[in-house]
Amino acid sequence: MTNVYTTQELIQILASERQACLKGERLKLDVTVSGSPILDQFIRSDGLQKFTAYQDFKAAIHQYQRENNVSGIIWHEVIVKNKSFSYPEVDAQLLALDSDLEILKAAKDKILLFWDEVTVGMDLYLSIHHGKLHQKIEREYCFRIAQRSEWAGLLVYEKSDFLEMVLQLGWGKPEEACYKRGFPASGSEYIHAVNPGQKPIT
Repeated sequence: MTNVYTTQELIQILASERQACLKGERLKLDVTVSGSPILDQFIRSDGLQKFTAYQDFKAAIHQYQRENNVSGIIWHEVIVKNKSFSYPEVDAQLLALDSDLEILKAAKDKILLFWDEVTVGMDLYLSIHHGKLHQKIEREYCFRIAQRSEWAGLLVYEKSDFLEMVLQLGWGKPEEACYKRGFPASGSEYIHAVNPGQKPIT
């Protein structure tokens, strides 16, 4: 019987492969920029070849996850305002199995409760136009969005004089929710909490 790679091992394999692709050690040579042999001889296609080689490898890893039931979940621990919290998240390079989605859905209320506790008194902004702009919102609006979402995630940016707590409220597949790739079946809204008078940096 062969050993099945763990989630952490797959993350490491993908990181190594990504570096190899970026260095040009892996190329998908049959990829062309325009599809026209005349134009393509004048256009550098190595960047696209590197990107495509990595995407193909990542797709193979995702298939391995499905076939071997390898979770895409990793656990994070954050400490904000002396409160410690642990929460699940699907690694950005892996996919979420159906069982992973159930873990995310089960953690949603706890994530919302923690975020609500540590952002009391902070200014709230909704990310709009693919994160290029931020619109100030009231706390009640956050919870209306939360009611429509299936799962939640957190991002914390902290310096000595700055704190930003980003609440991701998503639906569908996490790997397709970022950047509206899978919209409308998958997607997410981002709410940024910052100290009064400050603006989101992300």
